Amino acid sequence: MKTYINPNRNEWSTILKRPTQTVENIEDTVIEIFNDVQRRGDKAISKYTELFDGVKLNTTEVSAEEIEDASKQVSADLKKAIQTAKTNIETFHKAQKTKRITVETSKGVKCWSEKRPIQKVGLYIPGGTAPLFSTVLMLAVPAQIAGCRDIVLCSPPDKNGNIAHEILYAAQLCGVTKVIKVGGIQAIAGLTFGTKTLPQVYKIFGPGNQFVTVAKQLATKFGVAIDMPAGPSELLVVADDSAKANYVASDLLSQAEHGSDSQVILISTSKQVLVSVETEIQKQLVELPRRDMAEKAITNSKLIYVESDKIAMDMINAYAPEHFIICTKNEDFFIDNIENAGSVFIGNYTPESAGDYASGTNHTLPTNGFSKAYSGVNLDSFTKSITFQKITKDGLKNIGNTIELMAEAEGLQAHKNAVTLRLNDLK
Repeated sequence: MKTYINPNRNEWSTILKRPTQTVENIEDTVIEIFNDVQRRGDKAISKYTELFDGVKLNTTEVSAEEIEDASKQVSADLKKAIQTAKTNIETFHKAQKTKRITVETSKGVKCWSEKRPIQKVGLYIPGGTAPLFSTVLMLAVPAQIAGCRDIVLCSPPDKNGNIAHEILYAAQLCGVTKVIKVGGIQAIAGLTFGTKTLPQVYKIFGPGNQFVTVAKQLATKFGVAIDMPAGPSELLVVADDSAKANYVASDLLSQAEHGSDSQVILISTSKQVLVSVETEIQKQLVELPRRDMAEKAITNSKLIYVESDKIAMDMINAYAPEHFIICTKNEDFFIDNIENAGSVFIGNYTPESAGDYASGTNHTLPTNGFSKAYSGVNLDSFTKSITFQKITKDGLKNIGNTIELMAEAEGLQAHKNAVTLRLNDLK
């Protein structure tokens, strides 16, 4: 990890740059695959599954028998853990339900709004180096609570043509209606256009690598919504002398092991904390099964010393982290002033891993600085708000002239006439 001491503000953007490829380096590949899937459907998807995942499949849809067999392979202890996490996630997301909001804006003018589920959603679950069955819970649970009718899950198959047992168990536990063995760009393209085996959806959810992220963004050009741009994982920790170095190191490594393009950053007002944490990272790193992956991510990561909490806060908001851990005596200052973050973890005993698995909050979060404008996945992500209005005769008399004057001023005579005809009948 590279260390920076009191870097100048004009250097921040360079220091805080993510280790990702530019969109230009990826977009041509994504467009080519999208065009192929749009033209040839399942044949193109099969071609890219064989090319990228190294397996040729006779069928991509997971059968009920496969799901049942896979569920039998999951240990009782892990099933219990998954069910506990599911309960906590359900509790947090059910609390986000809102009732109909009704207001009489003027006498006789009643307006209200109600939430309706998005009927068809696609859930992308990464496989690759770590099959993220926890992401099934994070996406399928709120989809089920929202009342989505069709919940289609895509995840890349392994070399034997299988999806991880834990993913299939979580899928059936959370009400997924269809599971397809397809990943990468081709999965996003299939969900965008629809094929004989892969349904077209209205909105696509889920994290992925840089190729998946760009594919999701391209999907929006074809009328499909997405949750957010969610690429390689990242974590920023702010710590002072009250932090425990071994805890901080473990949190940084927990994100570094996601992938070589992950990034972790420590900002501190204590130079000694930086030294202690770096020592702890090297100590803990040698014990990790995914050491090689974590080491590559660590080379992209930073240790930064600043003189004050205020400077630290400015830098954190400029970076806009996906995950933000606060390990300081003055934690309220950071809680009150954080403007750009996907999810915040407070205190020495709140590891980021808790949010990844079982505390109840959602771990599908905006990365690459997108937390400046995007929220993480929540219950509202799976719904849309529809507004309603009903106007009585007296209500139209009350606001009719206002509408007529505004429509006429904009030169929209038919708009005015729609009101005038009614008002004339009410005289």
